[in-house]
Amino acid sequence: MTPEQIEELGPAFANYLEQFLFCCDYTQTFDLLGVYCRGLLSDLKRKTCAPIALAAGVAVRTLQEFLKDHHWSFAQARDTLQRHVAAVLPAQPDQGLGTVGLVDETGIKKKGTKTPGVQRQYCGELGKKENCLVTVHLGVTRGCYKTLVDADLYLPQSWDDDRDRCVEAGIPDAVVYHPKWQLALGQIDRALAQGIVLDWLTFDEGYGDKPGFLGGLDDRRLRYVGEVPRSLACFATVPRAGESSHRADNLVRHSPPGGPDLGGEGSPGVAVLGRPADAAHVLADLGPERADGGGEVLRLQRATASVAGAAAAGRLHALACGARPPAEQRRDRSASLRGTPLRGPDAALGPVLSDADLRGGRDQPVAGGKIRR
Repeated sequence: MTPEQIEELGPAFANYLEQFLFCCDYTQTFDLLGVYCRGLLSDLKRKTCAPIALAAGVAVRTLQEFLKDHHWSFAQARDTLQRHVAAVLPAQPDQGLGTVGLVDETGIKKKGTKTPGVQRQYCGELGKKENCLVTVHLGVTRGCYKTLVDADLYLPQSWDDDRDRCVEAGIPDAVVYHPKWQLALGQIDRALAQGIVLDWLTFDEGYGDKPGFLGGLDDRRLRYVGEVPRSLACFATVPRAGESSHRADNLVRHSPPGGPDLGGEGSPGVAVLGRPADAAHVLADLGPERADGGGEVLRLQRATASVAGAAAAGRLHALACGARPPAEQRRDRSASLRGTPLRGPDAALGPVLSDADLRGGRDQPVAGGKIRR
């Protein structure tokens, strides 16, 4: 945005920030929040504290102290934001997609060993393992409206095992290791509690390969579209005690068309992979910890060369903005069967298909699944 455009938005932006006033303990300096936020929206080449303060005519030290030393309630600010989002979402045109929740993480390169959570791990910024910080996020999109509504620092197990190191870094005792998928489920719960209605969610293989995450979404009666690995554990029929699962791609490849009728409401999950004419049903294995025996309702689809453009950092947003929503009165599950390396045609997500597509008329590998009605 240009400075002129930002200036035109000034009154509305100031009014928006005003709702966060009492999230700050020392309200006398609250106006500095506006200085900082306007700096982040500006065209400054470096959007660190010093350039922002100098451009606004504020003492650099004053803005530094405001950001570093003044106490803020993160939980109160997050809840305030989510209530605001819940209030404005219904008025936004949805372009036929409804409201989509986006679960993803980001890694930021960071040197040293003192910053909370830093260690050698996969860094999304660089696309490889590196010394970095990782944060898990929940975003919301409805039509052209897009925003983040929650964020959590991922504290690796190695940090949680060394509480002296945590104390030295200022990490409270209540902050402990949680898998990223558990952080994501917590964020979804908080958003729902503040009134944000999610018609469906989307996520990548980093979450789709976690049975606990898929089971958690099923427990919450949430629809989703996401990536799962080719090695997703599945069964051809309702498993017997002690029966071993199989890779999804292998099981579907060698299964007969159609597959068994596995029941109606509340049945184990059914996944299908292949062309519409010769699809086969399989059960997604959610693990022995599931009291109902595991299983999840899925519609699996292989990525193809025709959709190779939706890859890497933009793939979730490409899916959210280009997919068709599930029909009304359904709880649909859909997943793209993903290969291991993110390269070539198989790295991309395929489009979400309607029931008409699944019945035929598409000359590409697709998948359909049993739907709980």
